[in-house]
Amino acid sequence: AMGANVSGAGTDVIKVRGVKEMTGGHYSIIPDQIEAGTYMAAVAAAGGEVLIKNVIPKHLESISAKLEEMGVEIKEFDESILVRRNTKLKKTSVKTMPYPGFPTDMQPQIAVLMSIADGTSTLTEGVWDANRFRYIEQLLRMGAKAQVDGKIAVIEGVSKLTGAKVESCDLRAGAAMVMAGLVAEGITELSDVIYIERGYENIIDKLRAVGAVIRRIEDDFAPKLRVAL
Repeated sequence: AMGANVSGAGTDVIKVRGVKEMTGGHYSIIPDQIEAGTYMAAVAAAGGEVLIKNVIPKHLESISAKLEEMGVEIKEFDESILVRRNTKLKKTSVKTMPYPGFPTDMQPQIAVLMSIADGTSTLTEGVWDANRFRYIEQLLRMGAKAQVDGKIAVIEGVSKLTGAKVESCDLRAGAAMVMAGLVAEGITELSDVIYIERGYENIIDKLRAVGAVIRRIEDDFAPKLRVAL
């Protein structure tokens, strides 16, 4: 759109050939697949019904498919998606893959759902190495049952999670801990929130708008999030 010479869209190799000059142009940035997927998973975790706007449903197909497999109702519209969950979550198996497979950046969020689902689920990391499961230790503090062996996590669903003091290991793990706090009994206090705020604009206001009990706490060291059922 700006005069660049780029080819290879849709393939494994993108070729860019330099040009003498470029011009101005117009481009609309696509909606954030992972942000939308995180809110979808949050609805699936907490239950209820939420309409998520400004999304491209086709980009969310791998996420939608797994949520539906777990018993979540998904209804797609042109630029929005309705997520509804009124029954107990079911176990599932997930392996993260490059797009259009299940995204690795949704791995911690789906783990939270597995932790409260009926039965035993398996979660395999197919993109990055095993340190992607660092957040599992935080879930264990909240009463989850899980074991990690290399790139595979086996998660046994429990009847409830319990609020605790936990950390944001990284951006997506932090979002997953917020989700866990939304469904845990009691209060969850989450530190290192800078990771979360880097990738989720106005996450507190958005969650409050649909009934979440969450607030940002300033202290002498670093801000924290306090989340309650």
